[in-house]
Amino acid sequence: MDKQLNGHKAITQATLTSRAALRKSLRQARKRLSPACQTTASKAITHHLSTYFSNAFNTPTLNVAAYLANDGEVDVLHFIQHSHKFCDIEFALPVLHPICKGHLLFLHFTKSTPLVTNQYGIKEPELACHNVIPVRQLDALLMPLVGFDKSGNRLGMGGGYYDRTLAFTKGQTVKPKLIGIAHDIQQVSSLPIAPWDVPLDAIVTPTGILYQSA
Repeated sequence: MDKQLNGHKAITQATLTSRAALRKSLRQARKRLSPACQTTASKAITHHLSTYFSNAFNTPTLNVAAYLANDGEVDVLHFIQHSHKFCDIEFALPVLHPICKGHLLFLHFTKSTPLVTNQYGIKEPELACHNVIPVRQLDALLMPLVGFDKSGNRLGMGGGYYDRTLAFTKGQTVKPKLIGIAHDIQQVSSLPIAPWDVPLDAIVTPTGILYQSA
């Protein structure tokens, strides 16, 4: 069940229950995908992201936050490893904030970055202050999700980490591009929305760029 974020009124129990049930169903669906399907999805995502980045940005170097796949998420390591073919990208990975609970930090990431396992069993960079990239300095974030709809709404794992960390982007024109990454089976006709949800700028699946904000 979603935890209420600070500064927002609680949504109805029916909406919370609906989100929890949908989250469970979609997580099970993506975890049932075969390794071969996951590999194909990862390569297709790389192709579509290369198109998106080539069209959306006109700068020599970009700071982009990615993630390490878990729980059946689309693996974006293939994109990280091949992005140099079309763009100069400095990558970062999310780290659970050690002080501001429920928030994320983003740390510089390369193939030689030391990794540790966090409380959720997910690998993340070893905390080092000199490697922190302020979220406002990121050009884009590749964000895992559990579910999405055609309007660019995102359903996450329920912890609210991204929503808290990115709350500042709401209503702003100068902000990082928020790009949801998902399997096509994670699309639903309409998501039950909570007040704290941060909408996406684009959604990329193995099929293509299914959503892109104006």
